[in-house]
Amino acid sequence: MTGPLLVLGASGIIGRTVVDVALDAGRSVIAVARDAAALEGLRVAYPSGALSLVAATVASDADAAALAARVAVLPGAAPEVVVAAIRGERERGRLLDGPADLLRRRLDEDLLPHLFAARHLLPLLAARRHGAYVLVGGPGADHPWAGHGHHSIGADALRMLARVLHDEARALPVRVQLLSVDAPVRTAANARHACDRWPSADAIARAALRMVDARGLPAPVMVRFPLPAPVPGPTLSDDLDAPERGCVPPAPACLPSSRDLTDARALLRGITASPHHQDLPR
Repeated sequence: MTGPLLVLGASGIIGRTVVDVALDAGRSVIAVARDAAALEGLRVAYPSGALSLVAATVASDADAAALAARVAVLPGAAPEVVVAAIRGERERGRLLDGPADLLRRRLDEDLLPHLFAARHLLPLLAARRHGAYVLVGGPGADHPWAGHGHHSIGADALRMLARVLHDEARALPVRVQLLSVDAPVRTAANARHACDRWPSADAIARAALRMVDARGLPAPVMVRFPLPAPVPGPTLSDDLDAPERGCVPPAPACLPSSRDLTDARALLRGITASPHHQDLPR
């Protein structure tokens, strides 16, 4: 791909890293984020004309329509590829203990903005006659993430949204795919307690750029991180009922599931079982 790369969520950990890696590789980038101050930091780091900054949100359908209209009139060519690294605030808590707003807020911040953005940005990519749109998914979609069940529901819903968008975009000359990252991102802030298998933002960013630069259709709906080695020969069908190329079983991500906690409670009950110990609460 040679056209501009549009990055949604450019002020986040993954989005900012996608911008860094793309600019270092000599690409033109349109960085979109709601945090105008963070975008100004990008301008200081990359004063060249290869970077365009757009302070905007995609929290609603109207917001996304306004963003598409602004992007369409930027100097230079329209974007050819999009990496959508949209994520709201991280929250802890059990679904059974919290209010219904806990889950609604996660869907409003982590899921629906992806739909709003795709509805209005996919037509811009289609106007270029070819393009790619990669959504970046978070951890907890395969198994419930203990203490973050609302995030697990949102991550799994994003997978289905990607499938629907992929299917409905078949009539367009645009590939829609999901990069599924099944572990938290290793950062300087969490390095002391991060699991060895947690990926770096740089590795995720490079994987996303490999996906948008891939040539040829059809392509799998979902690709798990880390990306598999390229498979020689003809591209496999992307039928949703067929095995997905690149959808290999993920390595353990060090995310405790609800089953892990049940096993741990059972072990502790066995250790502490005596006339002097009360059974642990279930």
